[in-house]
Amino acid sequence: MKSDIDKLMGENGLDALLAVGPAGHNPAMTYFTGLVHLTRGYLLKKRDEEPLLLYAPMERDEAARTGLQVKSLNEYDYLAMLTEAGGDHILAGSMLMRRILEDHEVRGRVGLYGKVEIGPQYGALQLLDEAMPDVEFVGESGLTSTLVRARATKDEEEIERIRAVGRITTAVVGDVAEFLTSHDVRDGVLITPDGEPLTVGEVKRRINLWLAIRGAENREDTIFAIGADAGVPHSAGISEDRIEIGKSIIFDIFPAEFGGGYCYDMTRTWCLDHATDEVQQIYEDVLDVYEKASAALKPNELCRDIQILTCELFEEKGHPTIMSNPKTLEGYVHGLGHGVGLNIHEVPFFSHVETNQDMLLPGSVFTVEPGLYYPERGYGVRIENTAWMRPDGKVEVLADFPKDLVLKMKRT
Repeated sequence: MKSDIDKLMGENGLDALLAVGPAGHNPAMTYFTGLVHLTRGYLLKKRDEEPLLLYAPMERDEAARTGLQVKSLNEYDYLAMLTEAGGDHILAGSMLMRRILEDHEVRGRVGLYGKVEIGPQYGALQLLDEAMPDVEFVGESGLTSTLVRARATKDEEEIERIRAVGRITTAVVGDVAEFLTSHDVRDGVLITPDGEPLTVGEVKRRINLWLAIRGAENREDTIFAIGADAGVPHSAGISEDRIEIGKSIIFDIFPAEFGGGYCYDMTRTWCLDHATDEVQQIYEDVLDVYEKASAALKPNELCRDIQILTCELFEEKGHPTIMSNPKTLEGYVHGLGHGVGLNIHEVPFFSHVETNQDMLLPGSVFTVEPGLYYPERGYGVRIENTAWMRPDGKVEVLADFPKDLVLKMKRT
């Protein structure tokens, strides 16, 4: 959580954090600023001090909305620096960052974050290294990163924002179910009012529209995959594919607050009108594992242990898993889940490998998403919800939706 940042900085030996770039779609900045329209800026956080946001003057009102300490970049004469640098923007950029760090007496180890064009930033940092020998720039990454560790658990405000995106998500999933089942069917294919087959692409365009109307966005493509494509976990679906009754559809939707904020992740598997006996049995296997794995979730437990349990449950039902065959392309081929926050995939991760020490800490938000995939048989099945490990040790699905496999058509 944000309240842990100073402690985590101390554990990682950092004297300051510096995040650069825009506020939108830039988790390191957004974590501090919230969803405001800042096209560029510097977020400086010294250990045991409040963060400071340095902003472009045209965005002064947006900067003020963050509630942070703010300072206009107008206080630094960048044009004069550019003239002194002979028009070299990389050199001028390094001069600007040096002035900022010197003015705020930053020394020691500085963790770097943000989203910027890597070439100019790399050049500027090389120059800074030479000009500021008392500052060591640290490229934090992976599970030991200060901000990754802080963001692994969420406070009440973050939970409510994720829950709100969940409510939007379930509303849109309901819209899609209503939209699909309201169509006529001809020769096993859904038909639009103008007599044309309904396609995956048209469904996805509706999804994006309905999300936007409710104030959310698709940062990545929704998965809406039918038939054999549903048997490949991250196949997004082919836009030209027609929507047919009886085939399994994996619908994995993972929107975010508009502007790059908090995410939600949810998957349902549907068969329109009816399901084959084989798909129905596979679905029951996945649902049973979903319920048993969910019941096994406990606070401060290693995520790898839950993944191992999930593999064992599937193998008992006769399905291959990545635990017995890491290269398998059918059966259970991925982890049980992952953390959710400002990124759709973040810690904790549910991998069974021995090096995975991620734990289900109180405050963690994560997915539970067992699935079975048989592309050669023409189907796949996945069920997914986003859950919260509450401080009291109970697991709460933040926005649930019915798990029915078969959606009955209103018109046939």
